[in-house]
Amino acid sequence: MATGQRIVSFLPSATEMACALGLADRLLGVTHECDFPPGVDKKPVVVRSVLPTENMSEQEIDAAVSQRLRNGLSLYQVDEALLRDLAPDLILTQDLCQVCAPSGSEVEAVLKLLPSAPRILWQTPKSIADIFDTLRELGQATDRLREAEALIAAGRARLETIASATRAVSYQPRVFCMEWTSPVYCSGHWVPEMVRLAGGVDELAQEGAYSVRVAWDDVLQWAPEVLVVMPCGFDLRHTVARAGQIFTLPRWSDIPAVKSGRVFAVDANGYFARPGPRIVEGTELLAHLFHPDLFAWDGPGNAFARLGLVPVVP
Repeated sequence: MATGQRIVSFLPSATEMACALGLADRLLGVTHECDFPPGVDKKPVVVRSVLPTENMSEQEIDAAVSQRLRNGLSLYQVDEALLRDLAPDLILTQDLCQVCAPSGSEVEAVLKLLPSAPRILWQTPKSIADIFDTLRELGQATDRLREAEALIAAGRARLETIASATRAVSYQPRVFCMEWTSPVYCSGHWVPEMVRLAGGVDELAQEGAYSVRVAWDDVLQWAPEVLVVMPCGFDLRHTVARAGQIFTLPRWSDIPAVKSGRVFAVDANGYFARPGPRIVEGTELLAHLFHPDLFAWDGPGNAFARLGLVPVVP
């Protein structure tokens, strides 16, 4: 029997990739965060968070995550009995971010409990090219290489359409993508590349590297003309609901983006935080936010919302 006939995903982006390749019927177990495509959340949940993040503020989440990592504790709990029952021959996981999913030694410990060792496909993308490479590797592992190459070619073509248009534009707005609001974090890994392709400039970002805390004074000095709020792990509704605290930051009203009404909340889970196929749509969304006269947004209406002084939950 070929590898990839019984798949378990420890990672939402891997779940999206598997379904994009037509492997939904082989996907036997997912994480509690897997919510796309529609219906995948009905599959058995193998991995859950140990933190009740839905009842915590961003500051509380940041403090709790930092404390657990300092103490060498995991942020996730694997249903070991269910995993044994599912008997996967392929597990999709990552070794990039301890906050995103079980990784490294955690996965190795779980494998010792299984009667036979499955193949592990480690996903550690740091750039858009890495994301496409990961999609190709999954295609190779599951006899879906042709489908993977087609998705990659289509995605690259859409990104090049954006890039070719923005290269011809002289105006490149100063942008700040806020991956966490309390404390404030810049964007990292593939998101700065998405910003650049979409025709923006974010000098506070960490392209190909981890998102890091930034001093609010540095944001004020950068004076972004477009500010995109994209807290990792949140959809649009939760982002907007938690966005009120940024309006109390010192000299908030001095930021050019605030003065011009170009502060946006986005569905970070859907289009930015997860290194999956929808980063193409995320780049198209950024292009619309940066250059609305050049790029229309034909995607879902719950992808973004303009933030006023009083946020309204969509």
